[in-house]
Amino acid sequence: MPRRGRHPTPSPRAAGLLLALMLGLLPAAEGRADAGGCVQSLLERLGWRQLDADIAVPRVHGGPVCERADLRQAQAAGDLRVQLPRTWPAAQRERFLHTLLDDPATVCAYAFELGKATRRATTRLQDNPGYRFSALQLGWISFGPGGARAQGWESFRSFGRGYQPHGPNSVALQAFYDGRVRSECGVGRQVAQLATQRELYGDAAFDTAFTPGELSIGTFLTLHDTDSILLGHRAGEFLADGKAVRTSQRGRQAFVGAPGFIEHVFDPVYLDDSNNQAENFVIVDVSAAAADALRAHEGFAYYDRINRRIWEVAGRMPGPGLRRFERLLAERDPVLRAGLPADQQPLLAELDALLDDPFYREFVIYVHPRGIRPVGYHIARLLDRNPRTPFAFELGLHNLHTTLYHRWIQSQLQQCTAASTYSQPEQR
Repeated sequence: MPRRGRHPTPSPRAAGLLLALMLGLLPAAEGRADAGGCVQSLLERLGWRQLDADIAVPRVHGGPVCERADLRQAQAAGDLRVQLPRTWPAAQRERFLHTLLDDPATVCAYAFELGKATRRATTRLQDNPGYRFSALQLGWISFGPGGARAQGWESFRSFGRGYQPHGPNSVALQAFYDGRVRSECGVGRQVAQLATQRELYGDAAFDTAFTPGELSIGTFLTLHDTDSILLGHRAGEFLADGKAVRTSQRGRQAFVGAPGFIEHVFDPVYLDDSNNQAENFVIVDVSAAAADALRAHEGFAYYDRINRRIWEVAGRMPGPGLRRFERLLAERDPVLRAGLPADQQPLLAELDALLDDPFYREFVIYVHPRGIRPVGYHIARLLDRNPRTPFAFELGLHNLHTTLYHRWIQSQLQQCTAASTYSQPEQR
Protein backbone atom coordinates (compact mmCIF):
# COMPACT_ATOMS: atom_id res chain seq x y z
CA MET A 1 0.00 0.00 0.00
CA PRO A 2 1.36 3.48 -0.82
CA ARG A 3 2.36 5.58 2.15
CA ARG A 4 0.29 8.66 2.74
CA GLY A 5 2.13 11.95 3.06
CA ARG A 6 1.42 14.40 5.86
CA HIS A 7 -0.71 17.41 4.99
CA PRO A 8 0.07 20.81 6.49
CA THR A 9 -2.24 21.74 9.33
CA PRO A 10 -4.99 23.96 7.89
CA SER A 11 -5.87 27.32 9.38
CA PRO A 12 -9.08 27.53 11.45
CA ARG A 13 -10.84 29.28 8.55
CA ALA A 14 -9.68 26.62 6.07
CA ALA A 15 -10.69 23.80 8.42
CA GLY A 16 -14.12 25.34 8.83
CA LEU A 17 -14.57 25.71 5.08
CA LEU A 18 -13.50 22.12 4.45
CA LEU A 19 -15.94 20.84 7.08
CA ALA A 20 -18.75 22.87 5.53
CA LEU A 21 -17.92 21.53 2.09
CA MET A 22 -17.86 17.94 3.30
CA LEU A 23 -21.22 18.36 5.04
CA GLY A 24 -22.77 20.13 2.07
CA LEU A 25 -23.60 23.22 4.17
CA LEU A 26 -22.26 25.95 1.89
CA PRO A 27 -24.82 27.95 -0.08
CA ALA A 28 -24.75 27.16 -3.78
CA ALA A 29 -23.23 30.50 -4.78
CA GLU A 30 -20.35 30.22 -2.29
CA GLY A 31 -19.83 26.57 -3.17
CA ARG A 32 -19.24 27.58 -6.79
CA ALA A 33 -17.20 30.63 -5.91
CA ASP A 34 -14.68 28.26 -5.72
CA ALA A 35 -14.03 28.06 -7.38
CA GLY A 36 -14.89 28.51 -10.88
CA GLY A 37 -11.23 27.68 -11.15
CA CYS A 38 -11.90 24.19 -9.84
CA VAL A 39 -14.78 23.59 -12.23
CA GLN A 40 -12.68 24.75 -15.16
CA SER A 41 -9.76 22.62 -14.02
CA LEU A 42 -11.95 19.53 -13.72
CA LEU A 43 -13.49 20.08 -17.14
CA GLU A 44 -10.02 20.42 -18.63
CA ARG A 45 -8.93 17.18 -16.93
CA LEU A 46 -11.92 15.46 -18.53
CA GLY A 47 -10.85 16.78 -21.92
CA TRP A 48 -12.77 20.00 -22.54
CA ARG A 49 -10.91 22.72 -24.43
CA GLN A 50 -12.05 26.28 -23.80
CA LEU A 51 -11.49 29.20 -26.17
CA ASP A 52 -12.46 32.84 -25.97
CA ALA A 53 -14.10 34.36 -29.05
CA ASP A 54 -15.79 37.53 -30.21
CA ILE A 55 -19.26 36.04 -29.92
CA ALA A 56 -22.41 37.00 -28.02
CA VAL A 57 -23.45 33.55 -26.78
CA PRO A 58 -21.46 30.40 -25.97
CA ARG A 59 -20.88 27.74 -28.59
CA VAL A 60 -20.64 24.19 -27.28
CA HIS A 61 -19.65 21.18 -29.32
CA GLY A 62 -19.68 18.10 -27.10
CA GLY A 63 -19.73 15.55 -29.89
CA PRO A 64 -20.48 11.80 -29.82
CA VAL A 65 -17.87 11.19 -27.12
CA CYS A 66 -19.29 7.84 -26.01
CA GLU A 67 -18.63 6.46 -29.50
CA ARG A 68 -14.90 7.15 -29.31
CA ALA A 69 -12.22 4.70 -28.24
CA ASP A 70 -10.54 7.15 -25.87
CA LEU A 71 -10.12 10.82 -25.06
CA ARG A 72 -7.34 11.29 -27.59
CA GLN A 73 -9.61 10.09 -30.39
CA ALA A 74 -12.46 12.29 -29.15
CA GLN A 75 -10.30 15.40 -29.14
CA ALA A 76 -8.78 14.57 -32.53
CA ALA A 77 -12.34 14.41 -33.90
CA GLY A 78 -13.06 17.89 -32.51
CA ASP A 79 -15.23 16.84 -29.58
CA LEU A 80 -15.32 18.59 -26.19
CA ARG A 81 -14.88 22.17 -27.39
CA VAL A 82 -16.49 25.25 -25.93
CA GLN A 83 -16.19 28.88 -27.00
CA LEU A 84 -17.12 31.62 -24.53
CA PRO A 85 -17.78 35.31 -25.20
CA ARG A 86 -14.55 37.18 -24.62
CA THR A 87 -16.42 39.95 -22.79
CA TRP A 88 -17.99 37.71 -20.15
CA PRO A 89 -16.92 38.46 -16.58
CA ALA A 90 -15.46 35.69 -14.40
CA ALA A 91 -18.68 35.03 -12.45
CA GLN A 92 -20.68 34.52 -15.62
CA ARG A 93 -18.05 32.13 -16.97
CA GLU A 94 -18.15 30.13 -13.76
CA ARG A 95 -21.91 29.78 -13.86
CA PHE A 96 -21.87 28.61 -17.45
CA LEU A 97 -18.96 26.19 -17.01
CA HIS A 98 -20.81 24.63 -14.08
CA THR A 99 -23.66 23.71 -16.47
CA LEU A 100 -21.20 21.72 -18.60
CA LEU A 101 -20.83 19.22 -15.77
CA ASP A 102 -24.28 17.92 -16.71
CA ASP A 103 -23.60 17.86 -20.45
CA PRO A 104 -23.87 14.31 -21.89
CA ALA A 105 -20.44 14.76 -23.46
CA THR A 106 -18.92 15.38 -20.02
CA VAL A 107 -20.54 12.22 -18.66
CA CYS A 108 -19.02 10.29 -21.57
CA ALA A 109 -15.62 11.88 -20.93
CA TYR A 110 -15.94 10.67 -17.33
CA ALA A 111 -16.73 7.23 -18.79
CA PHE A 112 -13.16 7.11 -20.14
CA GLU A 113 -11.89 7.47 -16.56
CA LEU A 114 -14.45 4.96 -15.35
CA GLY A 115 -13.35 2.49 -18.02
CA LYS A 116 -9.70 2.74 -17.03
CA ALA A 117 -10.67 2.23 -13.38
CA THR A 118 -12.80 -0.80 -14.32
CA ARG A 119 -9.95 -2.39 -16.23
CA ARG A 120 -7.49 -1.83 -13.37
CA ALA A 121 -9.92 -3.26 -10.82
CA THR A 122 -10.98 -6.35 -12.77
CA THR A 123 -7.42 -7.14 -13.80
CA ARG A 124 -6.29 -7.12 -10.18
CA LEU A 125 -9.24 -9.28 -9.12
CA GLN A 126 -8.59 -11.69 -11.98
CA ASP A 127 -4.90 -11.93 -11.07
CA ASN A 128 -5.53 -12.96 -7.46
CA PRO A 129 -5.45 -16.79 -7.29
CA GLY A 130 -6.65 -16.55 -3.68
CA TYR A 131 -10.03 -15.12 -4.70
CA ARG A 132 -12.06 -18.18 -5.59
CA PHE A 133 -15.55 -19.60 -6.06
CA SER A 134 -16.70 -22.80 -4.41
CA ALA A 135 -20.07 -24.49 -4.19
CA LEU A 136 -18.88 -25.92 -0.86
CA GLN A 137 -18.10 -23.05 1.52
CA LEU A 138 -19.29 -21.85 4.90
CA GLY A 139 -21.64 -18.96 4.20
CA TRP A 140 -22.34 -16.85 1.16
CA ILE A 141 -18.92 -15.21 1.51
CA SER A 142 -15.99 -16.94 3.22
CA PHE A 143 -12.90 -15.07 4.44
CA GLY A 144 -10.97 -18.18 5.42
CA PRO A 145 -9.42 -19.30 8.71
CA GLY A 146 -8.44 -15.78 9.81
CA GLY A 147 -12.01 -14.58 9.56
CA ALA A 148 -13.51 -11.41 8.12
CA ARG A 149 -11.96 -8.95 10.60
CA ALA A 150 -8.46 -10.08 9.72
CA GLN A 151 -9.15 -8.96 6.13
CA GLY A 152 -10.90 -5.69 6.95
CA TRP A 153 -14.57 -6.71 7.03
CA GLU A 154 -17.26 -7.25 9.66
CA SER A 155 -20.46 -9.25 9.39
CA PHE A 156 -23.92 -7.76 9.85
CA ARG A 157 -25.95 -10.74 8.53
CA SER A 158 -25.65 -14.40 9.45
CA PHE A 159 -24.31 -17.16 7.20
CA GLY A 160 -22.04 -14.73 5.38
CA ARG A 161 -24.94 -12.89 3.72
CA GLY A 162 -23.80 -9.39 4.59
CA TYR A 163 -20.48 -7.65 5.32
CA GLN A 164 -19.23 -4.09 5.46
CA PRO A 165 -15.70 -2.68 5.85
CA HIS A 166 -14.16 -2.68 9.32
CA GLY A 167 -11.47 -0.04 9.15
CA PRO A 168 -10.27 1.74 5.98
CA ASN A 169 -12.33 1.01 2.88
CA SER A 170 -9.25 0.52 0.73
CA VAL A 171 -7.90 -2.15 3.10
CA ALA A 172 -11.20 -4.04 2.89
CA LEU A 173 -11.11 -4.07 -0.93
CA GLN A 174 -7.43 -5.04 -0.88
CA ALA A 175 -8.49 -8.39 0.60
CA PHE A 176 -10.00 -9.28 -2.75
CA TYR A 177 -6.87 -8.17 -4.60
CA ASP A 178 -4.38 -10.28 -2.67
CA GLY A 179 -6.17 -12.11 0.17
CA ARG A 180 -7.81 -15.52 0.37
CA VAL A 181 -11.58 -15.12 -0.07
CA ARG A 182 -14.38 -17.20 -1.54
CA SER A 183 -17.66 -15.97 -2.97
CA GLU A 184 -20.13 -16.73 -5.74
CA CYS A 185 -20.25 -14.59 -8.87
CA GLY A 186 -22.92 -12.18 -7.59
CA VAL A 187 -20.61 -10.98 -4.84
CA GLY A 188 -17.81 -11.02 -7.40
CA ARG A 189 -19.80 -8.51 -9.44
CA GLN A 190 -20.37 -6.31 -6.38
CA VAL A 191 -16.69 -6.40 -5.48
CA ALA A 192 -15.70 -5.47 -9.05
CA GLN A 193 -18.09 -2.50 -8.94
CA LEU A 194 -16.74 -1.29 -5.59
CA ALA A 195 -13.13 -1.90 -6.61
CA THR A 196 -13.78 0.25 -9.67
CA GLN A 197 -14.79 3.12 -7.38
CA ARG A 198 -11.61 2.58 -5.37
CA GLU A 199 -9.50 2.80 -8.52
CA LEU A 200 -11.44 5.86 -9.69
CA TYR A 201 -11.02 7.81 -6.44
CA GLY A 202 -7.63 6.62 -5.23
CA ASP A 203 -7.23 5.15 -1.75
CA ALA A 204 -7.16 8.34 0.31
CA ALA A 205 -10.37 9.76 -1.19
CA PHE A 206 -12.05 6.35 -1.33
CA ASP A 207 -11.50 5.92 2.41
CA THR A 208 -13.31 9.17 3.22
CA ALA A 209 -15.89 9.43 0.42
CA PHE A 210 -17.98 6.38 1.44
CA THR A 211 -19.31 5.08 4.73
CA PRO A 212 -18.91 1.39 5.62
CA GLY A 213 -22.61 0.77 5.02
CA GLU A 214 -22.36 2.22 1.53
CA LEU A 215 -19.81 -0.46 0.64
CA SER A 216 -21.88 -3.40 1.89
CA ILE A 217 -21.54 -6.74 0.09
CA GLY A 218 -23.67 -9.86 0.36
CA THR A 219 -26.77 -11.29 -1.23
CA PHE A 220 -28.57 -8.92 -3.57
CA LEU A 221 -31.64 -9.02 -1.31
CA THR A 222 -29.48 -8.02 1.64
CA LEU A 223 -28.12 -4.97 -0.19
CA HIS A 224 -31.60 -3.49 -0.65
CA ASP A 225 -31.89 -3.10 3.14
CA THR A 226 -28.53 -1.34 3.54
CA ASP A 227 -26.97 2.00 2.62
CA SER A 228 -25.31 0.30 -0.35
CA ILE A 229 -24.30 2.66 -3.16
CA LEU A 230 -25.00 -0.20 -5.56
CA LEU A 231 -28.56 -1.22 -4.71
CA GLY A 232 -29.42 0.23 -1.30
CA HIS A 233 -30.69 3.45 0.26
CA ARG A 234 -27.74 5.56 -0.98
CA ALA A 235 -27.85 4.34 -4.57
CA GLY A 236 -30.00 7.25 -5.71
CA GLU A 237 -31.11 7.38 -9.35
CA PHE A 238 -30.96 4.15 -11.35
CA LEU A 239 -30.82 3.50 -15.06
CA ALA A 240 -33.15 0.58 -15.84
CA ASP A 241 -32.24 -0.64 -19.33
CA GLY A 242 -32.36 -4.42 -19.12
CA LYS A 243 -32.08 -5.13 -22.83
CA ALA A 244 -29.65 -2.24 -23.40
CA VAL A 245 -31.91 -0.48 -25.89
CA ARG A 246 -31.01 3.03 -24.70
CA THR A 247 -27.41 2.21 -23.82
CA SER A 248 -26.71 0.79 -27.27
CA GLN A 249 -27.83 4.08 -28.84
CA ARG A 250 -25.41 6.12 -26.72
CA GLY A 251 -22.24 4.34 -27.79
CA ARG A 252 -19.56 1.96 -26.56
CA GLN A 253 -18.39 3.93 -23.51
CA ALA A 254 -21.93 3.98 -22.09
CA PHE A 255 -21.58 0.24 -21.45
CA VAL A 256 -18.22 0.20 -19.69
CA GLY A 257 -18.37 -0.47 -15.95
CA ALA A 258 -22.06 -1.39 -16.06
CA PRO A 259 -23.22 -4.58 -14.30
CA GLY A 260 -25.32 -7.31 -15.85
CA PHE A 261 -25.97 -11.02 -15.94
CA ILE A 262 -26.35 -13.97 -18.30
CA GLU A 263 -29.37 -15.96 -17.10
CA HIS A 264 -31.07 -19.25 -18.00
CA VAL A 265 -34.24 -18.87 -20.08
CA PHE A 266 -36.13 -22.04 -19.18
CA ASP A 267 -37.42 -22.96 -15.72
CA PRO A 268 -34.92 -24.14 -13.07
CA VAL A 269 -36.00 -27.76 -13.57
CA TYR A 270 -33.99 -27.67 -16.80
CA LEU A 271 -30.76 -26.81 -15.00
CA ASP A 272 -28.12 -29.51 -14.66
CA ASP A 273 -25.60 -27.33 -12.82
CA SER A 274 -27.28 -24.87 -10.43
CA ASN A 275 -23.92 -23.23 -9.67
CA ASN A 276 -23.87 -22.04 -13.28
CA GLN A 277 -27.50 -21.01 -13.60
CA ALA A 278 -26.39 -17.40 -14.18
CA GLU A 279 -23.20 -15.43 -14.60
CA ASN A 280 -23.04 -11.95 -13.07
CA PHE A 281 -20.69 -9.62 -14.87
CA VAL A 282 -19.20 -6.15 -15.14
CA ILE A 283 -18.54 -4.81 -18.63
CA VAL A 284 -14.84 -4.16 -19.20
CA ASP A 285 -14.55 -3.12 -22.85
CA VAL A 286 -16.66 -2.81 -25.99
CA SER A 287 -15.10 -2.47 -29.43
CA ALA A 288 -16.40 -0.08 -32.07
CA ALA A 289 -17.64 -3.03 -34.14
CA ALA A 290 -19.46 -4.59 -31.18
CA ALA A 291 -21.05 -1.23 -30.35
CA ASP A 292 -22.15 -0.78 -33.96
CA ALA A 293 -23.71 -4.24 -33.94
CA LEU A 294 -25.61 -3.51 -30.73
CA ARG A 295 -26.85 -0.21 -32.10
CA ALA A 296 -27.96 -1.80 -35.37
CA HIS A 297 -29.82 -4.56 -33.54
CA GLU A 298 -31.16 -2.24 -30.80
CA GLY A 299 -29.64 -4.04 -27.85
CA PHE A 300 -29.58 -7.51 -26.36
CA ALA A 301 -32.94 -8.94 -27.48
CA TYR A 302 -31.58 -9.79 -30.93
CA TYR A 303 -28.67 -11.67 -29.35
CA ASP A 304 -31.01 -13.57 -27.05
CA ARG A 305 -32.55 -14.97 -30.24
CA ILE A 306 -29.09 -15.80 -31.58
CA ASN A 307 -28.29 -17.54 -28.29
CA ARG A 308 -31.43 -19.63 -28.79
CA ARG A 309 -30.25 -20.62 -32.27
CA ILE A 310 -26.77 -21.47 -30.96
CA TRP A 311 -28.37 -23.68 -28.31
CA GLU A 312 -30.58 -25.44 -30.88
CA VAL A 313 -27.67 -26.17 -33.23
CA ALA A 314 -25.41 -27.34 -30.40
CA GLY A 315 -28.16 -29.75 -29.29
CA ARG A 316 -27.78 -31.54 -32.62
CA MET A 317 -24.08 -32.20 -31.94
CA PRO A 318 -23.91 -34.92 -29.27
CA GLY A 319 -20.51 -36.07 -28.09
CA PRO A 320 -18.35 -36.77 -25.01
CA GLY A 321 -16.29 -34.32 -22.96
CA LEU A 322 -16.87 -32.03 -19.95
CA ARG A 323 -15.60 -28.93 -21.78
CA ARG A 324 -16.50 -29.99 -25.29
CA PHE A 325 -18.20 -26.83 -26.54
CA GLU A 326 -15.82 -24.58 -24.67
CA ARG A 327 -12.95 -26.29 -26.48
CA LEU A 328 -14.77 -26.40 -29.83
CA LEU A 329 -16.18 -22.89 -29.96
CA ALA A 330 -14.15 -20.71 -27.58
CA GLU A 331 -10.70 -22.30 -27.76
CA ARG A 332 -11.29 -23.66 -31.29
CA ASP A 333 -9.20 -26.73 -30.53
CA PRO A 334 -7.99 -27.88 -33.99
CA VAL A 335 -7.69 -31.55 -33.05
CA LEU A 336 -11.16 -31.73 -31.55
CA ARG A 337 -12.67 -29.83 -34.49
CA ALA A 338 -11.00 -32.04 -37.08
CA GLY A 339 -12.25 -35.15 -35.29
CA LEU A 340 -15.93 -34.24 -35.46
CA PRO A 341 -18.11 -36.56 -37.54
CA ALA A 342 -18.77 -35.36 -41.09
CA ASP A 343 -22.45 -34.72 -40.40
CA GLN A 344 -21.50 -32.29 -37.58
CA GLN A 345 -19.09 -30.19 -39.64
CA PRO A 346 -21.84 -28.04 -41.26
CA LEU A 347 -23.33 -27.45 -37.80
CA LEU A 348 -19.92 -26.38 -36.50
CA ALA A 349 -19.59 -23.97 -39.42
CA GLU A 350 -22.95 -22.43 -38.58
CA LEU A 351 -21.97 -22.01 -34.91
CA ASP A 352 -18.67 -20.41 -35.97
CA ALA A 353 -20.53 -17.95 -38.17
CA LEU A 354 -22.95 -17.00 -35.40
CA LEU A 355 -20.19 -16.54 -32.82
CA ASP A 356 -18.06 -14.52 -35.24
CA ASP A 357 -20.43 -11.60 -34.76
CA PRO A 358 -18.37 -8.74 -33.23
CA PHE A 359 -20.67 -8.69 -30.21
CA TYR A 360 -19.67 -12.21 -29.17
CA ARG A 361 -15.97 -11.61 -29.84
CA GLU A 362 -15.46 -8.01 -28.70
CA PHE A 363 -17.98 -7.33 -25.94
CA VAL A 364 -15.67 -8.11 -23.02
CA ILE A 365 -16.86 -8.78 -19.46
CA TYR A 366 -15.45 -9.73 -16.07
CA VAL A 367 -17.08 -12.71 -14.35
CA HIS A 368 -15.78 -14.12 -11.07
CA PRO A 369 -13.92 -16.49 -11.14
CA ARG A 370 -13.62 -16.81 -14.94
CA GLY A 371 -11.82 -13.47 -15.30
CA ILE A 372 -11.95 -11.07 -18.25
CA ARG A 373 -13.28 -12.69 -21.42
CA PRO A 374 -15.66 -11.98 -24.33
CA VAL A 375 -19.32 -12.95 -23.94
CA GLY A 376 -18.99 -15.59 -26.65
CA TYR A 377 -16.76 -17.62 -24.34
CA HIS A 378 -19.48 -17.70 -21.70
CA ILE A 379 -22.20 -18.79 -24.13
CA ALA A 380 -19.98 -21.67 -25.28
CA ARG A 381 -19.13 -22.61 -21.71
CA LEU A 382 -22.77 -22.67 -20.63
CA LEU A 383 -23.61 -25.11 -23.43
CA ASP A 384 -21.49 -27.61 -21.48
CA ARG A 385 -22.76 -26.76 -18.00
CA ASN A 386 -26.49 -26.44 -18.71
CA PRO A 387 -27.24 -27.93 -22.12
CA ARG A 388 -31.03 -28.08 -21.59
CA THR A 389 -31.66 -24.33 -21.59
CA PRO A 390 -30.56 -21.35 -23.67
CA PHE A 391 -29.32 -18.19 -21.94
CA ALA A 392 -30.14 -14.49 -22.24
CA PHE A 393 -28.32 -11.20 -21.55
CA GLU A 394 -29.53 -8.50 -19.17
CA LEU A 395 -28.08 -5.22 -17.93
CA GLY A 396 -28.50 -4.70 -14.19
CA LEU A 397 -29.75 -1.57 -12.51
CA HIS A 398 -26.93 0.91 -12.14
CA ASN A 399 -26.24 4.50 -11.18
CA LEU A 400 -22.82 4.97 -12.77
CA HIS A 401 -23.84 8.00 -14.82
CA THR A 402 -26.23 9.51 -12.26
CA THR A 403 -25.59 9.28 -8.52
CA LEU A 404 -22.06 7.89 -8.65
CA TYR A 405 -21.06 10.35 -11.34
CA HIS A 406 -22.32 13.32 -9.30
CA ARG A 407 -20.63 12.02 -6.16
CA TRP A 408 -17.33 11.74 -7.97
CA ILE A 409 -17.70 15.24 -9.40
CA GLN A 410 -18.51 16.60 -5.94
CA SER A 411 -15.50 14.82 -4.44
CA GLN A 412 -13.15 16.23 -7.09
CA LEU A 413 -14.43 19.78 -6.58
CA GLN A 414 -14.23 19.48 -2.79
CA GLN A 415 -10.64 18.31 -2.95
CA CYS A 416 -9.73 21.13 -5.32
CA THR A 417 -11.46 23.78 -3.20
CA ALA A 418 -9.84 22.50 -0.01
CA ALA A 419 -6.41 22.46 -1.64
CA SER A 420 -6.91 25.99 -2.94
CA THR A 421 -7.97 27.17 0.51
CA TYR A 422 -4.96 25.57 2.21
CA SER A 423 -2.61 27.25 -0.24
CA GLN A 424 -3.99 30.75 0.46
CA PRO A 425 -2.32 32.73 3.25
CA GLU A 426 -4.77 33.45 6.05
CA GLN A 427 -6.03 37.03 6.14
CA ARG A 428 -5.57 38.75 9.52
